[in-house]
Amino acid sequence: MKIFAAATLIAALTGSSAAFAIEPIQGSITYGGHQSYLEKAPVGSNFFHTFTGQDGNKVREVYKVNADRSVSLVSRTVANS
Repeated sequence: MKIFAAATLIAALTGSSAAFAIEPIQGSITYGGHQSYLEKAPVGSNFFHTFTGQDGNKVREVYKVNADRSVSLVSRTVANS
């Protein structure tokens, strides 16, 4: 019974990962459905993208390089000006 409960929990969390995805905002690399590809960056590496948001605050995003060399938004922080 415990194994079944654990398997169900893992399946639920895996299936709902899209619900926790960070949506791109104006200024993000992937905003508007745009997809970037990095040919020389190592797969699995992370990089930062910093820009000024529409409200004037500094926005810093972290992206991950996927196996197909596309990038995915991992996290975002906003600093008040």
